[in-house]
Amino acid sequence: MPVFRRRSALPVPAAEGFARHARPGAFERLAPPWQTIRIVERTGGITDGSELVMEMRLGPFRQRWVARHGGYVEGREFTDEQVSGPFAAWRHTHRVLPDGDTASILEDTITYALPLAPLGPFLGGAAVERMLDRLFQFRHARTRDDLARHAAVAAHGPRRIAVTGASGLVGRQLAAFLTAGGHTVLPLVRRAPRRGTDEIGWDPAAGRIDAARLEGVDAVVHLSGEPVAARWTSARKAAIRASRVDSTALLATTLARLARPPRVLLSASAIGFYGDRGHTPLDETNPSGSGFLAEVCRAWETAAAPAVDAGIRVVHPRIGVVLAGQGGALATMALPFQLGLGGVVGDGHQMMSWIALDDLVGLLHHLLFAEVHGPVNATAPDPATNATFVGTLGTVLHRPTLLPLPAAAVRLMFGDMGEEVLLSGARVLPRVAEASGFRFLHTDLAQAMRDELGA
Repeated sequence: MPVFRRRSALPVPAAEGFARHARPGAFERLAPPWQTIRIVERTGGITDGSELVMEMRLGPFRQRWVARHGGYVEGREFTDEQVSGPFAAWRHTHRVLPDGDTASILEDTITYALPLAPLGPFLGGAAVERMLDRLFQFRHARTRDDLARHAAVAAHGPRRIAVTGASGLVGRQLAAFLTAGGHTVLPLVRRAPRRGTDEIGWDPAAGRIDAARLEGVDAVVHLSGEPVAARWTSARKAAIRASRVDSTALLATTLARLARPPRVLLSASAIGFYGDRGHTPLDETNPSGSGFLAEVCRAWETAAAPAVDAGIRVVHPRIGVVLAGQGGALATMALPFQLGLGGVVGDGHQMMSWIALDDLVGLLHHLLFAEVHGPVNATAPDPATNATFVGTLGTVLHRPTLLPLPAAAVRLMFGDMGEEVLLSGARVLPRVAEASGFRFLHTDLAQAMRDELGA
């Protein structure tokens, strides 16, 4: 049977490299962003007899994969073997080998057999090798980078971190990153918390929150808010504002009254704070602009004042256009581009201050420990015009960008939302993040798109 193997150096001792694989969130961090994978059921962790049931989606097709763990050697290796799934056979051995006292070697070995033998190797062998090479290049890079980011603040020890919006695009990856790094995440949920979990109940619209469960948490990350990418009716605008301002006010007031408040509150904001500012470079010292989003962002940040007054370190990450393969602007644009229907929006001159999802996760983690407060621009160092963004996406996907979306059509279809979100922009720079020592992993737009889309 064919054998695939990849080895990479890790910047941590073998015990820590192995421990990451055993923690909650590890699988979610290793699932590539260009594949849609849903965990259906999980029993146990990675010890012998544990099972993981996944559902993978490729276009209209769904494939269930059941994997059973075995061969567990504490601190060194474990194996997962396909019980049922797309291969005729699949055995994957994960090893973390010592490389001195402060480093280690990650080794993945896969023995597999294609279906439809003996024709399988001729029909898909080369494609499987390319798929595995791309997949494990991603997995090893993410493992190395995550471990390095956690090692940089390891002296602070593990933290208990409450997160709102933990089921959203950013929140899911942040929660997985934190738990895989040894922290405990307490998601705030609007439904009834599940028994035996760390979930905390709250209902911002009703002004209810389980304050007792927040006592003693080390940090809170507030990410929840209604999506803005839809036509703005009066009711929609009210929902967008309330979901941000009212929820922040409830959270900040509650934290301020705790006997043991958290050390830090990361309360999200957005680069909409600056309004439409053309190509003028903007940093955190620049004033707010005009428009609905700017007004919302000002009120959003102001709503956290009770936490500031209580002595909690409050940080407002002003988040830019998030590049993610599983959602947001990039995923939305990718499908029409793949169909050859992509093009510039308006005149294409408006700035798009973007950030890769993985860098946003890393920056939020960094801000939990860095001694900064107030606004922090969560954007990559090199913003792009819409024309450059569109042209780069077309190049990455090997598709033409010949069908522009005129400004008049944007205004007709989307109204005020189209004007403020699609036709406006600002050149927002991450001065505070860089000055505080944060290192971006994705500063090249094309490479960031390739990493998220698997191109």
